Parts: sequence; C-alpha cells; structure tokens
Amino acid sequence: MSQPDPRAPVIPVFDLVASGYDDPALRFFPFCADRLVARLNPPPGAKLLDVATGTGAVALAAAQAVGADGRVMAVDLAEAMLDRLQEKIVKFGIRNIDLHAMDAQKLDFRRDYFDYVVCSFGIFFLPDMSAALREWVRVVKPGGRVVFTTFGKSAFQPMMQRFIERLQQYGVLSPDDPVPAGMRLADPARCRELMEGAGLRQAEVMTEQFGYHLKDESQWWDVLWNSGTRGWIEQIPPSRRETFKDEHLAEVKPLSDEQGLWLDIEAHIAGGTKP
Repeated sequence: MSQPDPRAPVIPVFDLVASGYDDPALRFFPFCADRLVARLNPPPGAKLLDVATGTGAVALAAAQAVGADGRVMAVDLAEAMLDRLQEKIVKFGIRNIDLHAMDAQKLDFRRDYFDYVVCSFGIFFLPDMSAALREWVRVVKPGGRVVFTTFGKSAFQPMMQRFIERLQQYGVLSPDDPVPAGMRLADPARCRELMEGAGLRQAEVMTEQFGYHLKDESQWWDVLWNSGTRGWIEQIPPSRRETFKDEHLAEVKPLSDEQGLWLDIEAHIAGGTKP
C-alpha cells in the first residue's frame, strides 16, 4: 500500500488562502521576490523556473527581467493560487509566463533546460527537501543558478511563539511537535548543507531583514489568516475560533508602539551554481 503524501493537508490550505494571499499585511512576499530577482539579475532571453509560485510574486518580477524573449515557467500544486496568477497575467497582458500544476519534487521538464530555478518560501513545505533540490539541479543548465528563500530564526517573533503556545492550549499543537515548516531552514548552515548535498557549488546564504510595521494587531491576524498558519486555525472548532482570536490578539496588542506592530521578516536568500 502506498504511503499518504504528507503534503496532502497543505494543498487545500493554500487553495483556501489564495484569495487573501496578496493582502497588504503580507507584502513581504513581493518585497522578497523583488530582491531575489534583483540579486539573480537574469539577462533578457533567460529561461527561469519558479517553483511553488503561489500568486506569482517571483514569476511576475522575473517575467519583467527576462523580457519578451525570455520565458518564465511557474509551477504550483495549489490550483487556486495558479488561478490568481492567471488573473494577473490576463489583467496586465503578460505573454512570457506559462503556468503548470506540477509537483516540485517530480518536474515534467527535461534535464539541463533552465538558466535559473527559484523557489520563494516554499522548499520547507516539501517532505524531502534534499530530493526536491536535486530535482531542481537536474533541470537547470550547467553553470545555471538555483536559488531559494526561507525564514530566519527571528521571523514573526515574538508574536508567532505566543500564537503557537495558545494553539497548544487549545489542543491543536503539542510541545512535542516538530518545528513549524517555515522554521525548518532557519539555520543558514542547514541551507548550505542542503545545497552542497544536491551538488551545487559556490553555495552562499545572504540574510536580510524585510520587516515593516503593521498598523495594529488586527493586521497580524490578516497575516495568520491568509498564509499557511490558516491550517492550524481551521483545526480550532468554529465555536471557539473567535474566542481564540480575541485572546491571542489581546496578548499581542501590548507589543505595539507608536509606529504600530513590528513584523520581523528575517529571510535567507540561498543560492548555488550547477557545475
């Protein structure tokens, strides 16, 4: 009997949050995407694969960079996310992005095809990150770059720790549970280890701060409700969900100052070159 796919619960969550994924409270996604593409600096005419594209923050930035003669392939397993990106493609008349519902660990592309493979805040959701990275290396050309972003140790703190502790009080999480997916690559050394294990050379990890002030604690809830953490919130019985929200926001509110509520977005941009 085949084993169940550990990603199975994740895909419906991202289908669920697709409509709110571009909420202003989550503007770190396009901030990071712009920086990633600027660092990559793909030339006009390049072919780039955007893995776990979501609503297309990286794909849209990359499409502009590679120009009319270039091509961006954007893949995701959450089809509602791809639908949102398709709406943007139509709205802005973009002609150099192709969308595919595709498994990041089993790409339907030939070996040595892309100049670049990128994945923004998606690799840590994959059950076998090493296997996924080897697959991305397979489809990139020799001399091509593979780049991914992940969250650092201080990201979303101290609010996230308080959120997790309250989830534990509600029986959604246990103190014995593994670290949240988004923190699996919080250590830059682990990022380098993954890249080198996949055969990438000149592996480097740059850490940057993309944080900003939210207006108040209600926007922190927008972050939680419109991202992967929604999966945990959905496990709270609907009759108790509003109470959970009120309790959590009450403990977060004192963290605000005259500028608002600081949202720490420490992020690692990790990349290497295929020999």
